[in-house]
Amino acid sequence: MSDLVETEYTHGGLVARVWLNRPEVHNALNRALADALTETMRGFGPRSPVHVVVLGGRGPSFCAGADLNDMKASAPATIDENLAEATHLSHMFAAVAECPRPVVARVHGNVFGGGVGLAAATDVSVGARDAVFAISEVRLGIVPAIISPYLLRRMGDRYARPLILTGHRFDGQRAAEVGLLQRAVDPEALDQTVDHVVGELLQGSPQAQAKVKELLRLNAENHFGEVVRLMPNRLAEARSAAEAREGFQAFFEKRKPAWAAEAEAKSGDPGGKPPAEKP
Repeated sequence: MSDLVETEYTHGGLVARVWLNRPEVHNALNRALADALTETMRGFGPRSPVHVVVLGGRGPSFCAGADLNDMKASAPATIDENLAEATHLSHMFAAVAECPRPVVARVHGNVFGGGVGLAAATDVSVGARDAVFAISEVRLGIVPAIISPYLLRRMGDRYARPLILTGHRFDGQRAAEVGLLQRAVDPEALDQTVDHVVGELLQGSPQAQAKVKELLRLNAENHFGEVVRLMPNRLAEARSAAEAREGFQAFFEKRKPAWAAEAEAKSGDPGGKPPAEKP
């Protein structure tokens, strides 16, 4: 495993904390880091004992986008060479977005270009109010092609379009207002808030959460009528699964389902209390 990506396990091994580890360059993305993150995220497959993945960045920033030194060196590259590099980046974003486990982004510091794309590719993103964001590709004469599907899925055209076209900077509070972040908090409350989100996610059935992510993907990728046609079969499959039987039985017996009880046994009270919001 590359030392460009570190993985820690908490909550008795149910939570994987994945850290981008190029702090000296604000975790700027290059091919080696992209490949390492792709490999790491693909390791959390349907059979993984991990229930939740947290993605963060070591050092002062979450991810400051593409490595400018690599971009400078690639100036004379052919279109085929550029395509090969772009494909590696595309695989990285897809590995984050398609992970069957819920992925939480812990966002701080400088978050530019591909860093914004990473935050958008996760399922839940929590960030510091003083974080600085920019989808700045147009100011370099390029386009955010690979990350655009994730930006549009997260923010919608109304908010993504002006941010992409201007490339201007905005803070964490604005990122929450436009939907890029689910929550923006004071920097000192960031880890506590992430832990609270993790605790909430640990209350859900891992199998059901994986199926939810698949349902959301089907809704995004297919025509409405086709999605409607597919859904009865998806519901029937979910209801027939062992975790569904356990969930219903636990509800009627007024107890926690096995997965939530396991999470609590391994970590105390995984939900905890959310930090107080400041007005």
